[in-house]
Amino acid sequence: MSAKETRKLAWSKLQGKWGTAIGIALLYTIISSAVVAVPGLGALVSIAVTGPLMVGLCVSFLKLQRGVKPEIGDLFSGFNDFLNGFVLYLLNEIFTFLWSLLLIVPGVIKSLSYSMSYYVLAENPGMDQDAARRRSMELMEGNKWRLFCLRFSFIGWVLLSGLTGGILLILVVPYMQAADAEFYRSLVREPEFEPLGEEPFEPIEF
Repeated sequence: MSAKETRKLAWSKLQGKWGTAIGIALLYTIISSAVVAVPGLGALVSIAVTGPLMVGLCVSFLKLQRGVKPEIGDLFSGFNDFLNGFVLYLLNEIFTFLWSLLLIVPGVIKSLSYSMSYYVLAENPGMDQDAARRRSMELMEGNKWRLFCLRFSFIGWVLLSGLTGGILLILVVPYMQAADAEFYRSLVREPEFEPLGEEPFEPIEF
């Protein structure tokens, strides 16, 4: 599936759910910015909460991808398995940093390799963080360039956001997150889900 097709699908899934998607993405941004500002402990608090929040963000947008309207509380679902979310983020960042010491390109490649690990953990609560990372690397084998092209395809939106003083990012960020979720589902190669109404999010076992 091309970047254009992925964006088109993501856009269609956002229809009727823009308000919730914007609210979740905005709350994630606010919390991430607020914890960094904690006097003396900002960096440590940020490291502690970012992983679980990213898992919760993935849960939220996977719901949206399936046609289920996410709830604000879904953003905090990653804290139900805090340790795995925390360690996953911490080690992903450390490994990416170490690869970046070689050159920028290896760091970017590893970042792309690990990028789906939060979605894997979101769909498999309780999965070991190392298994989630390895599953992400398997899924991204031969697909890193596709994800790079998808994310780069938003460059026009990002530049346009700069002209609006960043205001347009309120729409662009959830749009990009929805596209990432759509990309992940294309890697899993499972049939499209029928709209599930307001039924609860069910994790998928591999």
